Amino acid sequence: MTGLVLAVDGGNSKTDVVLADRAGRLVAHVRGPGSSPHSLGIEGCADLLDDLVGKAAAQVGSVASHVAVHAGIYLAGVDIPAETALITEAIEKRQWARHLVVDNDTFALLRAGTDDHDAVAVVCGAGINCVGVASDGRHARFPSLGRISGDWGGGVQLGDEALWWAARAADGRARPTALEDLIVAHFKRSSLQEVIEDFHFGRLRHASLGELAPAVLRAASHAQDPTAMAIVRRQAEEVTSLVGAALRRLDLVDRHATIVLGGGVLTSADPFLMAEISAGLQTTAPRAEWRVTEVPPVVGAALLGLDQVGHEPDAEARLRNSLLVDGRRKATG
Repeated sequence: MTGLVLAVDGGNSKTDVVLADRAGRLVAHVRGPGSSPHSLGIEGCADLLDDLVGKAAAQVGSVASHVAVHAGIYLAGVDIPAETALITEAIEKRQWARHLVVDNDTFALLRAGTDDHDAVAVVCGAGINCVGVASDGRHARFPSLGRISGDWGGGVQLGDEALWWAARAADGRARPTALEDLIVAHFKRSSLQEVIEDFHFGRLRHASLGELAPAVLRAASHAQDPTAMAIVRRQAEEVTSLVGAALRRLDLVDRHATIVLGGGVLTSADPFLMAEISAGLQTTAPRAEWRVTEVPPVVGAALLGLDQVGHEPDAEARLRNSLLVDGRRKATG
């Protein structure tokens, strides 16, 4: 048994595994593919994580079993208690640490963005999710299961909406939109009809609609395409709606709170989207301070672990700096 903290941020597209000591020193950092149990299944997720944890342990000359005193595993797709229980059971068998916490990756984003105890985080990447915490220990969270749980937004949703409106524009059911040409160009097809048929026959995966999100944002901000602007405005409304709901449930509307925004759609810093969110938050969260954070969520996962086990005074700053530097190196190299 070591004094190390094991931290995992498992998203839809990539997974970061970190080992850090109580001084905040980064001793291992491994990056792998997405690990959401929605995509891989419970055992598939646990197996992928076990492989990555084993690689991290090897960097410190250890084995995955009991490599850490505490393990914090924060995953996309761990949205409701039944899922949390199932993935926790699967991970416990791996015996990575004496103490284990499994939860949604939005909690890692929240801690990465602030140490405020009255706070809300919204992640808008492939999908959208929100969590809130209050200083008295209460949490606000959402099922985040897509349309069936009332959700709207994220990169895939933006792409889906763009294709829907482009298809209607192409056959005269809606006004013309620049999105038609943008979609055809992105997928390198000869026509929108070819794009539609390729999705229908499975030659294009539904998840690849998320690739269109940057084009939708550009069409709204730079081309000022009315259809794209309406889609992006809807995204901003969903972000502010989640924030407002979380604040109301935690009785924080009239108190100072910190709002942390993250995920690829939001960290794009698109000017039209940010202006719409800012305007919405002025009404929804008038006393809140909000920020978009590009700090990797695995930083928050590791800090949550250090919060649990105790750490040296400068550990948080040291860990943040180490992971930011190492994350940039991995992203570019």
